[in-house]
Amino acid sequence: MPEPLRPLGRPRLYEQVLHRLREYVTTNGLGRGDKLPTERDLAERLQVSRASVKQAVVVLEVQGLVDVRQGGGIFLRADTLDGEPVTELEARRRRLPDVLEAREAMETKLAELAAERRTEEDLARIDAALGLMAELIESGGAVEEGDRRFHEAIAAAARSALLADFMKAISGQVAESRRESLRQPGRPSRSLAQHHAIAEAIRAGDPRAASAAMRRHLKTVARVRLLDWTPED
Repeated sequence: MPEPLRPLGRPRLYEQVLHRLREYVTTNGLGRGDKLPTERDLAERLQVSRASVKQAVVVLEVQGLVDVRQGGGIFLRADTLDGEPVTELEARRRRLPDVLEAREAMETKLAELAAERRTEEDLARIDAALGLMAELIESGGAVEEGDRRFHEAIAAAARSALLADFMKAISGQVAESRRESLRQPGRPSRSLAQHHAIAEAIRAGDPRAASAAMRRHLKTVARVRLLDWTPED
């Protein structure tokens, strides 16, 4: 049991920089598409090292709040820089590899079984999920719902009660990995194209192709900025 009166930790310098950047955005009424000062300018104005500024910017990038363009600057992707605490971000980074590993193990098998057992009704549900995801991408809506329905339609088509139970047991972690993947720049459209490839293999009744297409998709899902981030003191 942790000692209640253990020494208090001091905020890391880059976390203090994060707090100042949030205040700056709010005070100046900045929003999506607006540009922040350069890292050099921020370091000079805040009287900190560029390394501390860079680490703060990386955290914002990992959270999907800013877009860092090589040679172009730092642009807001939202109307606020309010994000989850760094401690929660670190905890998510620790558990994400296990979730991705479990998804690959189970969902490749589910795709294989779906190709063998799908009905016309299953294919209709898969197509409906693809259509919803395309509409959400077009309208700029929350794409996660279309993605969720697609993967759930495949799980239903597999008709494996035990695998379905396993997927339900980790549904919260799967949703977390889905959000992380789909907030990567350009990822929703790429995921939709990969979903179409999976659906085509299932429709063709080709278990091997369906499993391979799902594995390729989940390898893409696993490529997220969060896993490239190394928290620093």
